[in-house]
Amino acid sequence: MAVPPRIITVGDVITDVLAVLSGPLATGSDAPAAIRFTGGGQAANTAAWLGWLRSPVTLVGAVGADDAGRARLAELADLGVHCAVRQCPDTPTGTVIVLAHDGERTMITERGANLRLTAADVDAALAEAPDARHLHLSAYTLLDAGSRDAGLRALAAARELGLTTSVDAASAAPLRQVGAVAFLDWVRDVDLLLANSDEATALAGEQEPEAQARALATTVRNAVVKRGADGAVWACQGGPVIGSPAQRVPVVDVTGAGDAFAAGLLAAWVAGAAPATALTRAGETGAVAVSTVGARPAVGATGQGD
Repeated sequence: MAVPPRIITVGDVITDVLAVLSGPLATGSDAPAAIRFTGGGQAANTAAWLGWLRSPVTLVGAVGADDAGRARLAELADLGVHCAVRQCPDTPTGTVIVLAHDGERTMITERGANLRLTAADVDAALAEAPDARHLHLSAYTLLDAGSRDAGLRALAAARELGLTTSVDAASAAPLRQVGAVAFLDWVRDVDLLLANSDEATALAGEQEPEAQARALATTVRNAVVKRGADGAVWACQGGPVIGSPAQRVPVVDVTGAGDAFAAGLLAAWVAGAAPATALTRAGETGAVAVSTVGARPAVGATGQGD
């Protein structure tokens, strides 16, 4: 059996403080919740799910030289991720407080060492991965000025090396802050852009998901709009729009579901699958994610890449 192509993921490594609320948030008072500390960060989560799928993957990022950073790297290594992650002695590992309830989640973020990611970090990681065939960038790297140079370099270096590229649009609020025009210019001509419904609206305006995907595919070669329980649509530049339904499973926690979706899609597409097949694989991986608490697969488990 042929070895799957190596995928490079670039972006955040985070500690998630995940609170799954048993009821609505009681502002100014107490709200009971199940609370756990776990690994997070969009690029790290996608890498973890790729490892679960037994797809060769390298994560490029930055953490603090602290207990949290060491724990995050150990978790990823246990999931089969090769970590090209620099430890920064004077900056803490990033942290996100995640409030999850009724299929939604709200995130409060301190990006910490993720802001210290540099273009040199990206170049060094790529030089050590001659078997890489695809680079996947978390847009959080682009959306903050502190790490933007690293994100732009990642896309440029991938093109120079002949790698295909993808970008996850990350989050609607910072997309609105930087503006659609600037962001779409940064990602122009990437091979694949993934956005959820809110992110697609921030970038392409209020319209049907199929129309949003078509609009985004005038800037990038392929655009996928993720619609949660309503599935996803894929538009190819100058081609048709393909739809895929969501897997019907009980939803426990949606944290990291989009990252798992991206991993399933990339593992299939980079290996040569057609868009419809890649969307199906993405939906299957996303369904596993929403069926469990936390943003990562369980250590020791393996997915469908067997």
